[in-house]
Amino acid sequence: METPDETTAPAEIDTGSAGNHTGIAAQDWAQASADPQYRAAVVDLLGALAYGELAAFERLAEDAKLAPSLEDKAELAKMASAEFHHFEQLRDRLAAIEASPTEAMEPFAAALDEFHRQTAPSDWLEGLVKAYVGDSIASDFYREVAARLDTDTRDLVLRVLDDTGHATFAVEKVRAAIEAEPRVGGRLALWARRLMGEALSQAQRVVADRDALSTMLVGGVADGFDLAEVGKMFSRITEAHTKRMAALGLAA
Repeated sequence: METPDETTAPAEIDTGSAGNHTGIAAQDWAQASADPQYRAAVVDLLGALAYGELAAFERLAEDAKLAPSLEDKAELAKMASAEFHHFEQLRDRLAAIEASPTEAMEPFAAALDEFHRQTAPSDWLEGLVKAYVGDSIASDFYREVAARLDTDTRDLVLRVLDDTGHATFAVEKVRAAIEAEPRVGGRLALWARRLMGEALSQAQRVVADRDALSTMLVGGVADGFDLAEVGKMFSRITEAHTKRMAALGLAA
């Protein structure tokens, strides 16, 4: 999944520091997984992430077909390979904690597939904006959750959210396109707003459908969010989105 680097509108998402963690977040997996509800929530989370990475690999490989040059095509192919490596790490982790990777991913496949169907890009630039804006919203959400996970799971989640290089690549290409043809900016700004709405709606649907995940998020297990904190979390995600739009040269 793609997240912006510090030169392109960084997301102000607090994943916590080692000295500030308490409760579940201060435990390792062996300790935390003694709670069966917490274990179920982590399996759900890793399953959702794994399918997201697999879908990102497929999408980037497909987007490469729209690339205007061989150089761009090769760049996207490299990013797709990085996404598949992230998927492999999540798949292997699920297997290591004796969870079926396929069964863990399956509950999220329909919702994620529907999101990608609803937001299929019509051209190369829309594909770049989708990867940069859409995937970054998901990454921000998972980073928020990661701060409340056990140390082993948190390290894995943050590792697979590393930027594959798409952030800088997308910003450079989109800004250049707008500079060459300013009216493109209006169309892409509308597209990015639509992506924001669809991504947040999809995330809410996924969480609502999975009891273990929703219970964890609202404080039933681990160090979850209370309802006020949920609102603050989405405010932070929205603020990060606004910064990304500015980096692209688009109005939020």
